[in-house]
Amino acid sequence: MTTFINHKQAGFHYEILETFEMGIQLVGTEVKAIKKGHGRLTGSHVSFLGNEVFLIGADIPAWQINNAPAGYNPLRPRKLLLRAKEIQRLQKLKQSQGLTLIPISMYNKGDLVKISIALARGKKKHDKRESIKKRDTERDIGRKLKGR
Repeated sequence: MTTFINHKQAGFHYEILETFEMGIQLVGTEVKAIKKGHGRLTGSHVSFLGNEVFLIGADIPAWQINNAPAGYNPLRPRKLLLRAKEIQRLQKLKQSQGLTLIPISMYNKGDLVKISIALARGKKKHDKRESIKKRDTERDIGRKLKGR
């Protein structure tokens, strides 16, 4: 399993409560671009439209601009592939607890490209300060242990 794209700021801006794995509907040029690590999940989110789930705001460029379909939009909504029961469960969790769904990473599983999304709660400013402080102390401890 190779991770192609990560949402690096997700752990800093959100408190991740639960993660889910699902398929994503892509065009052929998008698959090639993702496998080469091109694309960005920062600023994207998961939204419900009717009884379907979509990834909104993910920037996935075409692998080769000249071979892209006419009128290709790199920011287009992409359908996430879930069963109806899973969609209902996610909707209930999101609505009842006031949480958000954010993408964490895109990776392969066999020949398929999968996406990992998380049920998350936004962090407050003081929570972010605590995570910065914790990260800095762990870095200092690591430096001191390495210097022995």
